[in-house]
Amino acid sequence: MNILLTNDDGIRAPGIAAMYEALTNHTGRHDGPLGKEVMAIAPLTVQSATGHGVTFHIPLMTEPQSIELTGEGRMIGMSVDGRPADCVKLAISNLWPERFGEGTKPDLVISGMNDGANCGINVVYSGTVAAALEAAFLGVPSIAVSMQRGKRPSRFDVGAYWARKTIEVLIKDGLPKAHECISINVPLCEDRGETALPPMPPIKICPMNVHGLHDKYERRVSPTGQVYYWAAGNGLDFKGTDSGSDVAELLGGCITVTPLSYDLTRHETLKKWAERLR
Repeated sequence: MNILLTNDDGIRAPGIAAMYEALTNHTGRHDGPLGKEVMAIAPLTVQSATGHGVTFHIPLMTEPQSIELTGEGRMIGMSVDGRPADCVKLAISNLWPERFGEGTKPDLVISGMNDGANCGINVVYSGTVAAALEAAFLGVPSIAVSMQRGKRPSRFDVGAYWARKTIEVLIKDGLPKAHECISINVPLCEDRGETALPPMPPIKICPMNVHGLHDKYERRVSPTGQVYYWAAGNGLDFKGTDSGSDVAELLGGCITVTPLSYDLTRHETLKKWAERLR
């Protein structure tokens, strides 16, 4: 299996390096690599919460990258000075076939591991999820991987280990179909000075929570007297949390798995609106 690895935190983010190590088994914690080829193509800079934006009016500059891993070896990849969806579009149309041959494409796209959960309505804003949905739209099955953030530094190695084990379970009977996208959220695992792997949490299949966030902005005044506002909300502070939803299960310490779709049509209302035209 050949895997395209991307993210929205940038090519040098610790989450993508940890995911690369887990997929290629650089840490030696798994039964061999998950992918025969793992090619990292990710944004040059942090693109968190950029959603599904794409670039049209400026060039997408690319640059080879060699990222040192925590263990032995390096992650060889490519940075794109654009957004997450740009990276996937460019990778599938040009960069992947330029490396592996005309007409080729990855078997699976994995986006992440994001530093911060992408559950509930956050999937609409997430660049991590947007990259995965773009791959699914283009006909390549995809998985978005995100990890809950706490007050202490995150154990990205643990999150990536849990994510890979979850992916193995999900694909044991075959990869998702061409246009399918799955979102995985890994619960909080903070660095407390321990080196051992903690027990893996249970995996729950669940829908996304659809309640809005409590938006908070801090009002400030610049030295020149201009008023500005700085986002100060908690990304997991929802106005409501439904039992059994991804938010509830994640906050309960579970790994959540949510199938997503890029089709925003409300099919159940098509007939109602069509009747208005009569």
